[in-house]
Amino acid sequence: MWMSTFSRLALPALRRSTTSATACQALKACLRPGSAARPSPSSLTSVQHRGQHTLDSASLPLANQHAVRQVRALDEERLLEVEWEDGGSSMYPFIWLRDNCQCPLCTLESAQARKLLMTDLDIHTGVDAVEVTNDNKVSVVWPDQHTSVFDAEWLKKRCFSPASRQAMQEEFFLNERYYWDSTLRIPTADYQEVLHDDKAALAWLSALRRVGMVYLKGAPVERGQVARLAERIGYLRLTFYGHTWQVQDKYMANNVAYTSGRLSLHTDYPALHFAPGVQFLHCINQAMEGGESEVVDGFHMAGLLQREDPEAFRTLSSLQVDFTDTGTDYCDFSLQSKKCIIDVDAEGRVARINYNNATRDSVLDLPLHQVQPFYRALRAYVDILNRPENVVTYRMEPGDIVTFDNWRLLHGRRSYISGPGKLRLLEGAYLDWDEIMSRLRVLRNSVHGHL
Repeated sequence: MWMSTFSRLALPALRRSTTSATACQALKACLRPGSAARPSPSSLTSVQHRGQHTLDSASLPLANQHAVRQVRALDEERLLEVEWEDGGSSMYPFIWLRDNCQCPLCTLESAQARKLLMTDLDIHTGVDAVEVTNDNKVSVVWPDQHTSVFDAEWLKKRCFSPASRQAMQEEFFLNERYYWDSTLRIPTADYQEVLHDDKAALAWLSALRRVGMVYLKGAPVERGQVARLAERIGYLRLTFYGHTWQVQDKYMANNVAYTSGRLSLHTDYPALHFAPGVQFLHCINQAMEGGESEVVDGFHMAGLLQREDPEAFRTLSSLQVDFTDTGTDYCDFSLQSKKCIIDVDAEGRVARINYNNATRDSVLDLPLHQVQPFYRALRAYVDILNRPENVVTYRMEPGDIVTFDNWRLLHGRRSYISGPGKLRLLEGAYLDWDEIMSRLRVLRNSVHGHL
């Protein structure tokens, strides 16, 4: 069960090759039998069907070599039409082709960066001649007699059809999510394997992107492991609490996390205009009693809110709320930001959750008539977040590291009691999604070859 489930979550990133047996064993069951968790409504067809794939058999076949049947210039429309041997055709604007000429004069190949200046680009260009070369490339001669040659696979991948564009964006960003509730069994990997095996690291980051959370076990019970894990990806995100920070009961705490009380479900650092994308937490010592962690799929809960209370969803995705954080740690700081509780993208999809009740400011920059509707909407969302059927509860033990999406998941902690020799201590660190996705793409190319 666990292998088929995980393959459905990570499949689009695990292309062209199989995953090692050790990596298969490292990433354990995500869902209990009969789970109510589900893929997002737009999930890829290839990952919708339970039980049809395992990590050893779920790799995608090699892409077909796309042979060009013929090309022709549509001068009036300023489009190049490419007909493919396997059926269908693709249209490419003249201006886009000229802008993306791959020759050494126009592109710095070592950096895959454009050298052609926009000021040197004729945005109304025509073409003089087009042909298919003997080695299945498309050659275009421009009015100034400059020649551009395009590889067929390169063109096919960049087709402007809606399906091709969606596939390209999915390959870049892995935007499809696997939604879940309290029945989630958190994907689990081996810390040492992730550090030393590229396939295990790729599987870890793919699941982190799809599910939003992965548990790593077997880390040394000493400080420095979150920094070591971050080096596997890139670099740590420095914040006003330092490169890493110690979650423990502190005298005159400058953050509610540094107390032994209950922490309600929240995202970290909405007081920053660009909140950290991913959080690592390493358990070095657990409390004598209590301290269990809680986590909720904020995207899934926002979807539930939208269905159950559309007006509340509109309120939380349109009204900006003030957040603040003031104190001294790595250095002294006084933060102020304005954010919607629920960020949506241009297509109306939930893109980020920004909510921390502790740092929500007493300043509320809203017209008087919107204050009560805001509180009503926020309470509706928080009530959904706290439904027992939506919350996953787990207890970290020394050597455990939890890695999770801080833009998507809301996390909390039950109150705890420490005793002599049982002082609860977690070390934390942040990274950004740019770093995570960069490493994921690099690993994907190194493990499976260039895509």
